[in-house]
Amino acid sequence: MSEATVALMHCEDYDLARVTEAVARQFDLLGGIERFVKPGDGVLLKPNFIAPRSHRRFPTQTHPAVILAVATLLKDHGAKPFVADSPAWTNARTCARTLELTKPLAKLGVPIRELHDPRSCRLGPEKPRVKLSGVALDADVVINLPKFKAHQQLVTTFAIKNMFGCVCGKRKALWHFRKGDDTTAFCTLLIDIYRRIGPALTIIDGIVAMEGQGPINGSSKPLGWLIAGVDPIACERVCCQLIDLEPDEVPIVRTAREIGFGCADIDRIDVLGDGLPEIPCPDFVMPEMTAIKFSFRQVCRSISRQIVLLAQARRSKPSQTTTAHQRELSQSR
Repeated sequence: MSEATVALMHCEDYDLARVTEAVARQFDLLGGIERFVKPGDGVLLKPNFIAPRSHRRFPTQTHPAVILAVATLLKDHGAKPFVADSPAWTNARTCARTLELTKPLAKLGVPIRELHDPRSCRLGPEKPRVKLSGVALDADVVINLPKFKAHQQLVTTFAIKNMFGCVCGKRKALWHFRKGDDTTAFCTLLIDIYRRIGPALTIIDGIVAMEGQGPINGSSKPLGWLIAGVDPIACERVCCQLIDLEPDEVPIVRTAREIGFGCADIDRIDVLGDGLPEIPCPDFVMPEMTAIKFSFRQVCRSISRQIVLLAQARRSKPSQTTTAHQRELSQSR
């Protein structure tokens, strides 16, 4: 099977049984769950937990049904999945609680962890050292569970950027400061981080996407797709096709093509499952673009807000915490 194989499944809503059936079919199309995971493997499920916003109102985070579907299939296979992230705002447990994931995951015996324990990693010869989470580096297998989003700094984010969450805490903001004045350099950094973490599989939640001013403040766009594959750029290219977006307009896809990473040629991608629609989504709203680079002042402000939010998370009841988070996030970029 070609690495540039993408399993594309139509899924009209987040009914858990329907999502689980679709994801199981994607595993089968891509060679079976045993191709990716062995019984007993510790499997990091890396969702997009960027900020604690409810899935009932905002398409900000990976939907809980997608996370639960993958976790259930892995448990049935005898693996040991856990859910972890290092969100831009608050922490993984708070984000999971906002998604109403805490109890369903506990019932499955799937822990929620923070992507902490930063370790300095050289991304390649003459490339920078980046502090990546030891939790991610130590996992036997990583499965990437990003959200299909418009993004006000990168046009869209589908597969690659979700692994930026393996950079611990507000070190992500520092990399925006260091590399953000050069789009190609920043996207190369994102690709190098993805390579270093090395997810075995990406499954993109595009059932309800985020359009407009993503990655936090965009609006809901029902698309009805789950996109899965080993090659993240092939997945990104298929996502572009679904919304009739020229791939060279997406900095991550363009950079991947320039440096020879992944397959961005739609004619070389084997799309299995439901197949690409004859008519793509015609009215997906793209963002008004802002700079990738954070100023030093923005970095300091971001760190300060995160300190406040983490303090609130430690001392507040869940409902109080969520209210405080919404107020802070409404003031953020």
